Amino acid sequence: MDLITISDPRSPVSEAYRTLRTNLSFYSLDNPLRSLVVTSPAPNEGKSTTIANLAVTIAQSGRRTILVDCDLRRPSLHELFGLKAEPGFTDLVLADEMALPLQPTGVDNLWLLASGAKPPNPADLLGAKKVDQIIARLQEEADMVLFDAPPVMAVTDAAVLGAKVDGVLLVIQAGKTKRDHAERAKETLEKAKVRIVGVTLTNAPKDKAMSGYY
Repeated sequence: MDLITISDPRSPVSEAYRTLRTNLSFYSLDNPLRSLVVTSPAPNEGKSTTIANLAVTIAQSGRRTILVDCDLRRPSLHELFGLKAEPGFTDLVLADEMALPLQPTGVDNLWLLASGAKPPNPADLLGAKKVDQIIARLQEEADMVLFDAPPVMAVTDAAVLGAKVDGVLLVIQAGKTKRDHAERAKETLEKAKVRIVGVTLTNAPKDKAMSGYY
């Protein structure tokens, strides 16, 4: 995974992430998104890279942003930013009282809430009422809260968490994501009464007159 919005902010890829940020900000002007789950139909389709770079661009626009690793089965955001996995989200859920263990990422206006200790039952943990309270606490601290969730078809976690936030962004990868997987993921989220705010396509070839890929 690569934080290209930090390493090469002038690249066409970084510009694509800023376009995604803008599109999300215009999604609903009367009721702007303040909490968003990012997931994908199947594993290894780029969701964690997408959410991390999206979080960087939102923070760079001046909005206080918290990135939360709720992929409790295969957490990776702490590695991407060179931070600790614990304490984190699961510790908050299980503790009676605990200060938010937010870690500065080195990017102005951006903090990470890592995954914490791996639980034996991630879907049950994410469905707990305590999670609603944690989401509310995070929204008091930030303008935007982004949650990285496991793939929709692999486990129920994304659908459970998606029902608690303002919306879900589905990441699909050109040349990798199967059409039927994308359709099944959409159906699964809709059955869970999740608000799908859109789909973002990664690894799609850009116009030949422009360099880079998104």
